[in-house]
Amino acid sequence: MAADIHDIGHVTPADANIFAELGFAAEEAERLQTESDARIAASIAIKKSLMAEIAAWIRDSRLKQAEAAERLNVSRPRVSDVVNLKVSKFTIDTLIDMVQRIGKTVDVTVRNRESTDCAAQPR
Repeated sequence: MAADIHDIGHVTPADANIFAELGFAAEEAERLQTESDARIAASIAIKKSLMAEIAAWIRDSRLKQAEAAERLNVSRPRVSDVVNLKVSKFTIDTLIDMVQRIGKTVDVTVRNRESTDCAAQPR
């Protein structure tokens, strides 16, 4: 049986630090939130990069979304979601599969993480 909305004892605000809400000490909660935000940002950047490849293929091939959907073996609304960068609707592996379907390969590079104690330096 589903819980009644009135049975919920606490709702965390969207902009709150979830780790502080879970009872972590302030300094630890801030560190955990920063790490979490960085991981989410990295995941979003990967997804956007893969989506940009797919969108460029659609544009360069002068395909309509329905035609791209057929070649990618997905629905037309899924193609629209890719073109409009709806990153939350896709996993990285799904996007990699789509990139491979357009005849491209995806290479993964693993490197040591830069220290989070200093400001980012341009390369």
